[in-house]
Amino acid sequence: MKKFNIHRVLDGLTSSPSGSSGGSSTSGCGLGGGPGHSGGTAGTPREEIQETLTSDYFQICKTVRHGFPYLPTALAFDPVQKILAIGTRTGGIRILGRPGVDCYCQHESGAAVVQLQFLINEGALVSASTDDMLHLWNLRQKRPAILHSLKFTRERITFCHLPFQSKWLYVGTERGNTHIVNIESFILSGYVIMWNKAIELSTKTHPGPVVHLSDSPRDEGKLLIGYEDGTVVLWDLRSKRADLRVYYDEAIHSIGWHHEGKQFMCSHSDGSLTLWNLRTPNRPFQIIIPHGKIQRDGKKAESCKPILKVEYKTCKNSEPFIIFSGGLSYDKPWRRPSLTIMHGKAITVLEMDHPIVDFLTLCETPYPNEFQEPYAVVVLLEKDLIVVDLTQSNFPIFENPYPTDIHDSPVTCTEYLADCPPDLIPVLYSVGAKHKKQGYSNKEWPISGGAWNLGAQTYPEIIITGHADGSVKFWDASCITLQMLYKLKTSKVFEKQKVEGKPAAEIVEDDPFAIHLMYWCPESRIFCVAGASAYVIVYRFSKHEVNTEVSALEVRLQSENEDIISPEAEMIPPFPDASSQLPSLKDLSGSTNTMTSVGTVKDSLPCLSVKTRPLRMPPGYQAELVIQLVWVEGEPPQPITSLTANSAYGLVAFGNCNGLAVVDFMQKSTLLSLGTVDLYGSTDPYQRQPRSPRRSKQFAADNFCMRGLSNFYPDLTKRIRTSYQSLTELSDGPVSLELERCKSPTASDHVNGHCTSPTSLSCGSGKRLSSADVTKINRRVPSKPPFRKAQSAACMEISLPVSTEAENRENSFSHSRSSSVSSIDKETKETITALYFMESFVRKNDTAVSPCLWVGTGLGMVLTLSLNLPTLDELRPTEPVTVSPSGTLLTLKGAVLTFACLDCTGTLIHPPYEAWRDPKNNTEDSERARKRKLVMHSPSSSQDMAEHQFAVVCSEKQAKVFSLPSQACLYVHNITDTSFLLRADVVALCGSVCLACFCANGHIMTLSLPSLRPLLDVNYLPVTDARIARTFCFTHEGQALYLGSPTEIQRLTFSQEMCDNLQDMLGVLFTPVETPEAQYRGFLKGLFGGTGGTLDREELFGEATAGKASRSLAQHIPGSGGVEGVKGAAGSAIGELARARIALDERGQKLGELDEKTARMMASAESLSKHAHEVMLKYKDKKWYQF
Repeated sequence: MKKFNIHRVLDGLTSSPSGSSGGSSTSGCGLGGGPGHSGGTAGTPREEIQETLTSDYFQICKTVRHGFPYLPTALAFDPVQKILAIGTRTGGIRILGRPGVDCYCQHESGAAVVQLQFLINEGALVSASTDDMLHLWNLRQKRPAILHSLKFTRERITFCHLPFQSKWLYVGTERGNTHIVNIESFILSGYVIMWNKAIELSTKTHPGPVVHLSDSPRDEGKLLIGYEDGTVVLWDLRSKRADLRVYYDEAIHSIGWHHEGKQFMCSHSDGSLTLWNLRTPNRPFQIIIPHGKIQRDGKKAESCKPILKVEYKTCKNSEPFIIFSGGLSYDKPWRRPSLTIMHGKAITVLEMDHPIVDFLTLCETPYPNEFQEPYAVVVLLEKDLIVVDLTQSNFPIFENPYPTDIHDSPVTCTEYLADCPPDLIPVLYSVGAKHKKQGYSNKEWPISGGAWNLGAQTYPEIIITGHADGSVKFWDASCITLQMLYKLKTSKVFEKQKVEGKPAAEIVEDDPFAIHLMYWCPESRIFCVAGASAYVIVYRFSKHEVNTEVSALEVRLQSENEDIISPEAEMIPPFPDASSQLPSLKDLSGSTNTMTSVGTVKDSLPCLSVKTRPLRMPPGYQAELVIQLVWVEGEPPQPITSLTANSAYGLVAFGNCNGLAVVDFMQKSTLLSLGTVDLYGSTDPYQRQPRSPRRSKQFAADNFCMRGLSNFYPDLTKRIRTSYQSLTELSDGPVSLELERCKSPTASDHVNGHCTSPTSLSCGSGKRLSSADVTKINRRVPSKPPFRKAQSAACMEISLPVSTEAENRENSFSHSRSSSVSSIDKETKETITALYFMESFVRKNDTAVSPCLWVGTGLGMVLTLSLNLPTLDELRPTEPVTVSPSGTLLTLKGAVLTFACLDCTGTLIHPPYEAWRDPKNNTEDSERARKRKLVMHSPSSSQDMAEHQFAVVCSEKQAKVFSLPSQACLYVHNITDTSFLLRADVVALCGSVCLACFCANGHIMTLSLPSLRPLLDVNYLPVTDARIARTFCFTHEGQALYLGSPTEIQRLTFSQEMCDNLQDMLGVLFTPVETPEAQYRGFLKGLFGGTGGTLDREELFGEATAGKASRSLAQHIPGSGGVEGVKGAAGSAIGELARARIALDERGQKLGELDEKTARMMASAESLSKHAHEVMLKYKDKKWYQF
């Protein structure tokens, strides 16, 4: 017997009437949506489009990281290069200089950074981490790399100190020992200061870990060692013995020297500061408790909180600065973390918004034995970085040029637009500059090191971040920088008072104004946001301030619940008459003005109250319309899952798990408010009817399902029913059939009747069916397969169970991610997951494009709605707009993520838009002001070229390209079977377009269009946090971003061209700067100053004198930075060029240093020759007895 091919039957049912030139092409507009094959569209061979993108155009690399370093732990500053380094708990290091100089590097181990030390003016940085490793970073390249590492195996690192212009690093450990490391070779010296030799022999207790190391400003040969228990030792490096020892009852946290080297100050755990003189080490000559209450009876002032750090900085013309953190009184627990500045008799307390992690005082000189002349304090907080100006008496702060305030409120969503209109950035900056804070220091930002230029990339880029407090921030992201442009507060349109003792927003308790979705049309400057409390706000941009009321609109969006099948179904009363269930015109429009709350059941009430009084709206984005979903019969409105708008049509559309709403924001009216089930009408493939054994109930529901919106559908009912009848007849065979079955991780799981999936939400609970119950139901209706909407937001499961074995039936329903409870027993709702306005072919027999709305659902269904707009634009504000389903139905696996439309040449079609004009500009005459300028897409002047389009649809499982108007599926690509997509966007790159996808397993993929050829597949980043999934987005020119941490935005590129030009765009961390010369101390001061002269550390710590350190103490690990790291890439041309560039830079730098040394030697020789000549002339004619 000849085998029968079901796919060819379906192809015949759904193919275009005119036929196809390629006989193997498969249409996706039927139920199955089977895999597409090579073929063409109606009369158009696919070879007509020449795709230019190949895999050579793609490469993944990170570009730059913006924002405040997450969980900071350490701080360092190079006073000559003027660059700042911040270490974090996750092992990251951020190096900041002038605006544009921002570098991020990461320890591979991910261990927290304990301390950072710059090699001042050497272009290098030492980091110590909690895994007891020291790393030397090379900063003479744009992307720093590790040159050397040293792993301590027997002791834990607690403190490090690197003297200025020294190559020997002092390392203190938890055991109290002090080791010395050669920075050049990163090898441990044999010279060790053991704790038992540093303290007195009579001491019976261990002094604790080393908490401080510093060399004496007066004598480089003296090292000050501070132990945790309050012991301080001044160690003579030459004689290898302690010069003096200091003891105090309280634990020490930090020590600061006076620049003369005769005094030092300690901070203690009781909130006290002790000042010690080297001549009288027996007791401190001054004890200060700055914030302690002075007792009247002469007793010691009461103790306070610990002073965690103190810095003692001297000035030539004024009193010294004593700056410390902590030390507040215990009886004031409400006091915020503070930094105290003591200058003479004045004490200033600067309260901070967050706990202080560390601070540094910036001084004019890098030499510790000179007057320090402090001019600023850098304060590193847990969530901010501030710099205080010490040169002014009121201590103002500097205006921070870095985008460290991204996380002022947690980021909830992001949008990224590249190559946007060039006039947007200046306009947004001009309206945003008016809201900037005042009172900053008038001096320039002191962290001004490095160098940066614009590079080759010149197109404007804008990043938009939505936040939990309802604010929206616009950022200038051009040239891999980030600068704040404008901040919009969406919560200002709502009342904040409480109703009856409870918050007005009961649906969202913590963040009722949190931004969930954003839509921005940069050409028309229309901006829409969807908030957590089920509302949508439409904004228009204006340069003028207005005082006006905000229009509000309430929408009732409800989905009819399916009846639950249970053994007690006979007890459920039958359906009322089907005619009573049909939605009225008022229900379709969504009008709820006449609805009221009955008793204690909330109905037709929004979650928030819109302000009814006129609001002052400053220049910028001004609210035009607030749309709110309302409570329905005691059920709160569900969160909005999709949002789009179109300025040319004047429409905004949004959907959730209940259904879809379309609103006219020009006429401020609701056009459509329907449940997802009603959108299908008679073409609903799932036949959502009650599963009651009562025949009358089934019949009534069937009539309701078919009659609901049948007037919107021409004659598709019979064809769809026929197609499903043919599929139903196949169930008589012995084999169970499963179509569109997938295992998407976004499928929802129900816990206690509540849906946990972000894309498929259920509001009720059902009763679990046993396998015996399923058997009974199947016996009652053996000829009909249970075509049910699966609970999964990402897939549907259609099973035809005919086996009589309970085990087989149970496995058939439970093997997919949508369990038997989810897919059969529970009531379900189909989520609207994607929306897209477009000028396209709505139906198969259309000959011209028309306005339409594409709708994608969580079950992979694609529907199109036809938009009937007034023919004349002058009638648009008054004439009604109608929205009607077209009957077009396409299917994919998984939840639909994105749509796009290409013309017949493969060029991306931009949706029509209204060119922006200021709606509040009264200088224009009224007629001109009322006339809109609409920009429509015209792909080609040739009629043949505009006959068809390509519709690109991507779900979380697969991508399909359909030919319009025939709706034939030309290409299909199954992207993943084991995971699912989180984000997909059609983006422009190198004059062409491609489909960019980000998968939950961390893969970034690109597919060519329209053929869907894989071009790139790289395992980039596994999704370990919902934050990444929520904020990842692609944009044009091969760029993308996501929230790398709660406070940082990570940008990346998948463009080979961008990767090649990245080196030229990054900032330079190290620039040649001459080290300032030390002040001349004078002959008498140098003779009687008591200094020990220059210390030859090489002689003391070198291998010849100190010997070798134990190999078991530390292990040296060579790094891959500098030229060594480039050698690994020598196989490629880029590696060779990079190595040559680094070598050339180093050679040029050495030549420059040689030239400088030669010039100095020549000047010295000339000076010596001149003095010698003067001496010769002076004594030329004198006799020997005249000397």
